[in-house]
Amino acid sequence: MSNPKQLSVQALQWNGRSLSVLDQRLLPEKIAYDDYQDAAGVAEAIASMRVRGAPAIGIAAAYGVLLSAMRHYPADNWQDSVEKDIQQLAASRPTAVNLFWALDKMRRRLNESNADPIAELTQLAQQIHAEDIAANHAMGEFGADILGDAKAVLTHCNAGALATGGYGTALGVIRSAYKRGHLQNVYADETRPWLQGARLTVWELAQDGIPATLIADSAAAWLMKSGKIDWIVVGADRITANGDAANKIGTYSLAVLAKQHGVKVMVAAPYSTFDFSLASGDSIEIEERNPKELLADCYLQDDSLVTAWNPVFDVTPAELISAIVTERGVIIDPGKNGVRSLQTC
Repeated sequence: MSNPKQLSVQALQWNGRSLSVLDQRLLPEKIAYDDYQDAAGVAEAIASMRVRGAPAIGIAAAYGVLLSAMRHYPADNWQDSVEKDIQQLAASRPTAVNLFWALDKMRRRLNESNADPIAELTQLAQQIHAEDIAANHAMGEFGADILGDAKAVLTHCNAGALATGGYGTALGVIRSAYKRGHLQNVYADETRPWLQGARLTVWELAQDGIPATLIADSAAAWLMKSGKIDWIVVGADRITANGDAANKIGTYSLAVLAKQHGVKVMVAAPYSTFDFSLASGDSIEIEERNPKELLADCYLQDDSLVTAWNPVFDVTPAELISAIVTERGVIIDPGKNGVRSLQTC
C-alpha cells in the first residue's frame, strides 16, 4: 500500500463526526482543510472544486450522505430529508459518473437498512473509500506493466492521490512505473484554466521525489514531435459503453496530437467510471462553468463585448485510446476491440 510520505497527500479525511476536505484551490501555496458536518457543505465543496477528481468526488458524496443521515435520524420522515440532501449532492457536478455511482450505493444501503442505519452507512462510506485506494494500487501495477520500459510520459490535469481516495489513477500508474526504475521523467501540462497540473500534479509528484517537468498546454505538440515522451497517461470522469472517455478539457486535443506523432494514450480509471447506460460520448453531459473563471476583471461588466466559453471536460473517442486500465484489468485498443474485451489480470 502507500508509503508514509504519500500519507501527507490526502484529499479527504473522515473524523467520525465530520469530513475534512483539503481545499485544493489553495495548493501549493497553502495546505488548509475545511471541516463539514452536513451534506450541504459537502455539496458546496464539490461544486466549488475544493475537492475535485471523479473518485474523490464520489467518496466525498458518500460521506455527505452519511452526514445527512447523522443529522436527520431518527426524526420523523428522516429518509425524505436524506433524499433531498442526496439530490443536492447529485446536482453539485454533472459529468463525473462516480458521484452518481456512490450516491446510488448509499441510497440502496439506506433503503435496505434493517438495523442501525448510521452504522451501516458509516461502514459503506468507509468501504467505498478503502476500496478506491486498493483499486488505485491495482491499476497502478497493471498500467506499469503496459508502460514497460517507457522513459517519459505526459499527464494532463491531476489524477493522483488528490483526485482519489489515495495513490491515484493516472498518477498511480506513474508512481508504480517509477518504482520499477524505468520511468525517468514526468511531463505535466499546466491545465488551464484552473492549473491543476501546475498547482497540484507537479506538487504531488514532488512529495514522492518523482522528477516532474511542467509545460504550457500549448507546448504539448512540440514535446511530442521532439520524441521525448512515449505515452500520455490520463484519468477519466466517465467512460461510455463504446470506450469513449470524458476527462479534463484539453485531453481530446492531446489524443489527436498523439495520433499524429505516434504517441500512445492510456486512460486509467476505476471500473465504476464506466457508464454502460450511454452508448457513446455524444451522450455525456459536459459541465460548463462560469465564464468569470476565464475573464479578466475589465471584461466582467454587463455591457462588455467580451465573453468566454468555459467547458471543463471533453470526450476522447475510443479509437484514439491505446489502452484503458482499471482495477479489474485492461482493455487494449478499445476502439477496435470494444470495452467488453476487458482482459482480467
